[in-house]
Amino acid sequence: MSMKPIGTPLSANATRILFLGSGELCKEMILEAQRLGIETIAVDSYADAPAMQVAHRSHVIDMKDPEALKAVVRREQPDRVVPEIEAIHTDALLELESEGFHIIPTAGATRLTMDREGIRRLAAETLQLPTAAYLFADDAETFKQAVLKIGIPCICKPIMSSSGKGQSTIKSEADIDRAWAYAHEAARGIGSKVIVEAFVDFDYEITLLTVRTAQGTRFCEPIGHIQIAGDYHESWQPCPMTLETKQKAEEVALQITDALGGWGLFGVELFVKGNEVIFSEVSPRPHDTGMVTMITQYMSEFELHIRAILGLPVDTRLDRCGASHVLKAVDKQWAPQYDITEAVQIPNTKIRLFGKPMSKPGRRMGVVLATGTDCDQARKTAELAAHAIKIQA
Repeated sequence: MSMKPIGTPLSANATRILFLGSGELCKEMILEAQRLGIETIAVDSYADAPAMQVAHRSHVIDMKDPEALKAVVRREQPDRVVPEIEAIHTDALLELESEGFHIIPTAGATRLTMDREGIRRLAAETLQLPTAAYLFADDAETFKQAVLKIGIPCICKPIMSSSGKGQSTIKSEADIDRAWAYAHEAARGIGSKVIVEAFVDFDYEITLLTVRTAQGTRFCEPIGHIQIAGDYHESWQPCPMTLETKQKAEEVALQITDALGGWGLFGVELFVKGNEVIFSEVSPRPHDTGMVTMITQYMSEFELHIRAILGLPVDTRLDRCGASHVLKAVDKQWAPQYDITEAVQIPNTKIRLFGKPMSKPGRRMGVVLATGTDCDQARKTAELAAHAIKIQA
């Protein structure tokens, strides 16, 4: 297929992509877009976010304010609008799409995937995919009844959040009130509903990066990962799977992404128990566990996403095994400094510091990538280097 020629940044014929959310994943997307001559605009709720530091220009707005959101898109007139976070007024995206703006992958898919109720009902009730048992609650009493019906232990999450924000494991009835309160305090999106999920006794969990392109759907090699309190802690690629299980995972990913539609990369999260594959969640954009692809694949997840949304062919080839390990802050401080003296001495590693202007306990400030003779060695090396980095005031 032919595509519209790419113009020159900062000129009248520029090809523009506007990103809603300017975190570390967006930063990598912007760098890939700029390598193809794309003019980039970063938008977020605070100044000097990671992606703003590399974008051609940026705007600070409340993205849950529909009028502010529509105003910045109409002002910039981008060729593509790429939502990168969950805290966005999705009805405004639907209105913008009706005006002719190209929302990635679509405004409907963005709305659905940012709402755990919508995506879970699509997966379990419409597509009949295997999922954990679940119930929804929008008040404290209904929540308590849902927990007791699902059974303890269980997982509680806001219907709109990411990176484990607001998620907790209920291990006894004494945890119920605390879990309800935390789900509301830490939720990122709009809405008060909470999902209660049965605890899945899985063998392992994976992210299957699935790329919908003009040339068809492509899959990356599965990424194994470990989460702590619902937030990604380390990942590795490839994750060993039997051929049968891998094919099942691809079938599930294909069904859910076909139902969502549009072009781009989707992060499909799956639980694996024996040969059974259980759907967990899907995000219509690069995934935090997929940062490992910056060292393992011929094209990283960020390049794959940008190429796919522009209608270009992609290559999901795995070059080598590797791992990623997060660097998290312990203290709250403005403009932290990083001592990487020891970490850079460790061979077969790469350090990615995100440049976030403020650290706070548990906030992801960077990631270490590593290769090895196998994934186990790469994981140990990545962890060693990550723990060697000191965050200072």
